[in-house]
Amino acid sequence: MIKRPNKRLIYQISFFILFALTPVLDVFRLDLNQGHFIVLGFDLKLNLQELIDQQAGAIDLAIRIATRILLPILLAVSVFLLIAWRWGRLYCGWLCPHFTVVEYINTFMRKATGKPSLWEPKLPEYQLDGTVATTNVWWWIPTIIMIALFAFTWAILALTYLLTPAEIYHNLWNFSFTRNQTFFISAVTLGFIVEFTFARHLFCRYACAVGIFQSLAWMGNKKAMVVGFDSRRAKECKDCDKSCEHACPMRIKPRAIKRKIFTCTQCFECIDACSRVQEVNHKPPLLKLLIDDCALDKSKRDFGKKADIPEHCFEVNDKDHHGAHEEHEA
Repeated sequence: MIKRPNKRLIYQISFFILFALTPVLDVFRLDLNQGHFIVLGFDLKLNLQELIDQQAGAIDLAIRIATRILLPILLAVSVFLLIAWRWGRLYCGWLCPHFTVVEYINTFMRKATGKPSLWEPKLPEYQLDGTVATTNVWWWIPTIIMIALFAFTWAILALTYLLTPAEIYHNLWNFSFTRNQTFFISAVTLGFIVEFTFARHLFCRYACAVGIFQSLAWMGNKKAMVVGFDSRRAKECKDCDKSCEHACPMRIKPRAIKRKIFTCTQCFECIDACSRVQEVNHKPPLLKLLIDDCALDKSKRDFGKKADIPEHCFEVNDKDHHGAHEEHEA
């Protein structure tokens, strides 16, 4: 059985490969040279001039625009937001290539500085969940290299979505980019270096439109999947070192009310950390992903109310408990 952290890594790597190959295989890209989108190998052209030459009416023009642009976009956005409404920012936590980079830079920066972000307090080197993160200033070297490499990779991939990928990779191999291509790659690389170094969490929280709209849809559903906290056992947190908060790649506090975990990516990292802490005491974790009626308490607390949590909500079956024990032993 594949452990959850490894399973999430497989999803992230697989989607990154798909993200990189999408323009190469003409699955989806905008070709600026030809002036139209390419979808599944087909040229997506409006050909409005053709209709005009045929003296087509306004209704025919509107139908072509609606069927070739508006309806496909509306369908894709609707499905995407419906998933977010029910399960939250699953795309961010399990697929998004940018968030994958954020997590890796967090790990490297913590080894270099003792903290996953330049703007946060230093985290403990030894945590109750078993995490050991000793600090060595020499880790800044691979951290800077990783930031620069990912920034350059992002710039190249962005360009393949706008121009013919074969041309871009040929120019990369021969290092013979055109003047405009060089300007684009330089500007995008510099922008991502700044963002990855100083503001990657801020970007995910407040600047990424894909993430924000997922969060808005999720907040609109009081029964959506959310990280729940078993407040009946809150005393067990008294002697904890906040391992769950330290594990969160988005730098939020998972025990807080729903609107304060607005950017939760459902990555399970906080839950796994809590599981490892409680495993020492042979107890189930205090954090668990809840949905439907079990999630109501988290939402109602946003408005100062408290819902009765059904007793079964925090039950942990033997299979889950055994799996957590295996992860702790590993």
